[in-house]
Amino acid sequence: MRVVIRPLSFLSALVLATAPAAAFAQAAGNPQGSGPIVAALSWLQGTLLGSVATAVAVMAVAAVGFMMLTGRMNWRFGATVIIGVFILFGATSIVAGIQAAAGGV
Repeated sequence: MRVVIRPLSFLSALVLATAPAAAFAQAAGNPQGSGPIVAALSWLQGTLLGSVATAVAVMAVAAVGFMMLTGRMNWRFGATVIIGVFILFGATSIVAGIQAAAGGV
C-alpha cells in the first residue's frame, strides 16, 4: 500500500497545527461538575500543609536527628526526609519562582 501526501493538505495541516490557540488549562474558573473534585483537592491540600503534616515533619526530622546522634544514620534516608520536607512546605514558593521565571504572574 502506498501513501500519497499532497503538498497542499500537508501545508494546511502544518499551519493549523502551529496556529496559536488558548490552552484548555487556561480556561477561567472550574468546569461544570468539578465541585466535589475541587473540594477533595482542597481538603488534601489542607491536610498536607496543616498541623498534621507539620507534626509528622517534626517527628521525621527528630528521628533523623536521633539517628545521627546515636551513629546509626542512613544518609540516603536522612537526605530524603530533609529534601521531602523542604519540597512539601516550600511548594508555594517553588511554584511562584517558576512562574516568575517563565514570565507569568
